[in-house]
Amino acid sequence: MLKEKDTSSNSDSFALALVVKDYFQLIKFTLSFLVVFSTVVSYLIATEYRNPVDVLLLFLAGMLITGSANTVNQIAEKDSDALMLRTAGRPVASGRMSVAHATGFALVTGLSGLLIMLLVFNWQSSLIGLASLFIYGFIYTPLKKVNSVAVLVGGLPGALPCLIGWVAAFYDSPVEWTGGWIIFAIQFIWQFPHFWAIAWVAHKDYSKAGFRLLPSEKGPTKFTAVQTIMYSTLMLPIGVLPYYFDISGITSLWILMACNIGMILLSVRLYIKMDVASAKRVMFSSYFYLAVVFIALLADKVHHL
Repeated sequence: MLKEKDTSSNSDSFALALVVKDYFQLIKFTLSFLVVFSTVVSYLIATEYRNPVDVLLLFLAGMLITGSANTVNQIAEKDSDALMLRTAGRPVASGRMSVAHATGFALVTGLSGLLIMLLVFNWQSSLIGLASLFIYGFIYTPLKKVNSVAVLVGGLPGALPCLIGWVAAFYDSPVEWTGGWIIFAIQFIWQFPHFWAIAWVAHKDYSKAGFRLLPSEKGPTKFTAVQTIMYSTLMLPIGVLPYYFDISGITSLWILMACNIGMILLSVRLYIKMDVASAKRVMFSSYFYLAVVFIALLADKVHHL
């Protein structure tokens, strides 16, 4: 009898673990965490007020809003996801979760996140959150099969979390937008070499699903590599702005310059080699770049609310 209870308990625990895993896949937890990381860091750069509860609520709201947008994305792309090896196991694409269930989840998480931003922080941050969710779920997602301009459009919700975090720091005070737009610009431009590297690596999978995400219709070409170099180079002058506008100090400026030069060199390597290995170097290094840059800006910040 005891063994039967133990077996039943283990079975229930396993089933629960599978459900939790499905929800983690639905919100694309790793991607959402990276996005919300930039939200929280932007908030901390903008203010000396660091109530731990508010920081946790900001993180929660960001995860809910981003998770909702990612859920909308998976509902819209369920048939396309089913065609790609990388995404076929997602809960909606595989049929483990119904569209109705995922839709309800997206509504609850999205509204909850926006409500937290409105009640705890301010209406501006909540409105930007709504705009980010809408652009990602309902403009960027269908545009991916139409034209590579989708990467430009997708860059907006990809960078707006920085602005959300900055604006949230002002609570009911008049918002000073400059710093928020600068951090937004850093993450916005960063997305181009980052995402084109991903699209290069996953080109065959994306092609099966009909996604048109590289700047060249012919796929991974010299033109794509040149675009990657151009946007990596554009990150250099933008990296000067936090220092110029007294958001961060000279130490973080040098760190940003070193990281930007590193991205340029990796992009040049991609142009020379024209292979998946070089694209992977750009892709993985871009994750490292963003983490180092944001931590440097926070550690060396000058601007105090």
